[in-house]
Amino acid sequence: MAANEFACYLLGRPSSMNNASTKRNSGTRWKAVDRLRESDVDTSDIPPLDEAFLRSATIRLPEPKASITIRLDREVLDWFRSQGDGYQTRINAVLRMYVKAQRT
Repeated sequence: MAANEFACYLLGRPSSMNNASTKRNSGTRWKAVDRLRESDVDTSDIPPLDEAFLRSATIRLPEPKASITIRLDREVLDWFRSQGDGYQTRINAVLRMYVKAQRT
């Protein structure tokens, strides 16, 4: 996977996407979705969350992140910041995927 494709993968974007293509509507008929009643939604494939499930459920909290100071090239930092809120989370995701790739 090329570096650009890798970055797009981490950001949840197709690598061929350009700014013009993101301006189009999704095609979802939101007015029809808004008109749906709860009884119209088929949830038969979702198992019930009964007492037995809740008794055996465990809470999994994510590991706390370490607060550090890191020096980044200005161009790299500017690019991540230009992607909007959550840029530090995206930097972490890129680093996490790099570490995972190096371990395999």
